Amino acid sequence: MDTNWNDSLPIYRQLRDRVVAMILEGVLNDGDPLPSVRSVAAEYRLNPLTVLKGYQQLVDENLVEKRRGRGMFETEGARRALLKDERQLFLEEEWPKIASRIQRLGFEPKDLLDKLDTIPPAPASSLTAVRDADEDEDEEDGRE
Repeated sequence: MDTNWNDSLPIYRQLRDRVVAMILEGVLNDGDPLPSVRSVAAEYRLNPLTVLKGYQQLVDENLVEKRRGRGMFETEGARRALLKDERQLFLEEEWPKIASRIQRLGFEPKDLLDKLDTIPPAPASSLTAVRDADEDEDEEDGRE
């Protein structure tokens, strides 16, 4: 995960957004554990309460569930719900601007579709460095 935080949004909100991106990109799947609050706080030098507040937003949105004594886990169907919301948001807010610009520039749909294959994939968001470290520690301790 990028350790640079944007000054325009609270860090807990940026952390929440990064976890959402991980869910949308398939880095986290239904039932997967999130990295522990302590490990994220230590790795990125954040106050644990900041991490907890970001995670709590995910719980409030029913994207993550707390399992007492075990941690936080992605809920069943979280990606599907996020995709539905994100697609609707895109169609309502971003697509009209994009469509208008396409028309102004005189693009043909075929030209755009041909270019689509040449666009490199966006880098995946991750807390995986923390998650992988947690898994390594569990294996060393004999836990899985």
